[in-house]
Amino acid sequence: MRIVVLGAGLAGVTAAWHLVEDGHEVTVVDRQPQAALETSFANAGLVSTGHAFAWASPRAARIMLKSLLLPDQPLRFRLKADPAFWRWSLKFLRQCTTERAHANTRIKHRLCRYAEQILHNLIATTGIACDQERRGLLYVHRTQESLERGIANMRVMQEGGQGIEVVDRDRAAVIDPALAPSKSKIAGGIYCPTDGSGDAHKFTQALAALCAERGVRFLYGTTVQRLEASGDLVERVVTDRGELAADTYVMALGSYSPLLTKTLGEQVAVYPVKGYSVTIPIAGATGAPTIGGIDEDNLCAYVRLGDRVRVTSVAEFAGYDTSHQPSDFRSMLRALQDLYPNAGDFSRPRYWACLRPMTPEGPPIVGRGRFGNLYYDTGHGHMGWTMSCGTARITADLIAGRTPDLPLEGLTLR
Repeated sequence: MRIVVLGAGLAGVTAAWHLVEDGHEVTVVDRQPQAALETSFANAGLVSTGHAFAWASPRAARIMLKSLLLPDQPLRFRLKADPAFWRWSLKFLRQCTTERAHANTRIKHRLCRYAEQILHNLIATTGIACDQERRGLLYVHRTQESLERGIANMRVMQEGGQGIEVVDRDRAAVIDPALAPSKSKIAGGIYCPTDGSGDAHKFTQALAALCAERGVRFLYGTTVQRLEASGDLVERVVTDRGELAADTYVMALGSYSPLLTKTLGEQVAVYPVKGYSVTIPIAGATGAPTIGGIDEDNLCAYVRLGDRVRVTSVAEFAGYDTSHQPSDFRSMLRALQDLYPNAGDFSRPRYWACLRPMTPEGPPIVGRGRFGNLYYDTGHGHMGWTMSCGTARITADLIAGRTPDLPLEGLTLR
């Protein structure tokens, strides 16, 4: 079968891998000159099944409202004259109940556990080098109140089989010895021993190279302009370099997916949420974190990636704007330096901002909508590194007519 995959990020490349493994003739289209140069380029690096919480929650709603008055919040809500923004925001707010937050978290966690194993197996069988670390993640809480809230929130995922260890500050410093000098600044944490980390950019580029060796055609520097359909089938993709026709199409363009599908009359509830990351070289420093984690009170994720340390934070509803300035990163660098004062060379930061493709509910979208040959693999939000291998396998199974190993409840087009 001839298949065109739209997008060469994590979602698109992992989908291409599973599809070519099934014997299909696969073409991948992306506007960038290489794979993984947008959202997958400098993400948090955490494979964080133990942190598969749905963003939409009563706490998120309070933070969003607070951000209208206080600009330096980790979840920043900016009023925009954009109908898509208002539609998405109203759907998001409807999910901000305790009942919906728990239901959406269960769906995300189930997918993450499934996807995590596929990712690990793929790395093991291909030998891809991506600074992988599988010694767990530590979710650090600075106050006892925060820790108790974190333990209570974890119960939803414990019911789904997530293993956790609640630790005090001394045990946290044993798990990550780099925390020892600043352990007095935390109350404790939650350790998830089966979580891990790695460089999603390195992984995706290496997997794209393996796909190319197996015959996948990559059309880089090619911008998708629109999809054209007849009846309930997509007939072609129109790009700035010509048209492409196939039997089946996979939509893996992240935040840009709804811009294309709306021309077909199909609304996809995905909206960009801007995230920031900064990477510093370790450069001989002796206090870099030995495993990744999250500073829960500052909502900052941090990870060691070989000879670098990366910290990520902020979810900003800013449309399709990816601009940034050094002041945008001060709070996250301050939080990292407070916990790991000798993590690296803080005078040599590399800044980055990207668009996370978020659904109001939290779980991504897979399967078909109104068109019989258009499959969705989009909306992974901030957890594309954790979930993409799972949604790629599901997409390949659906295209092949196989029943996926994972139930699709809560994952199909809403």
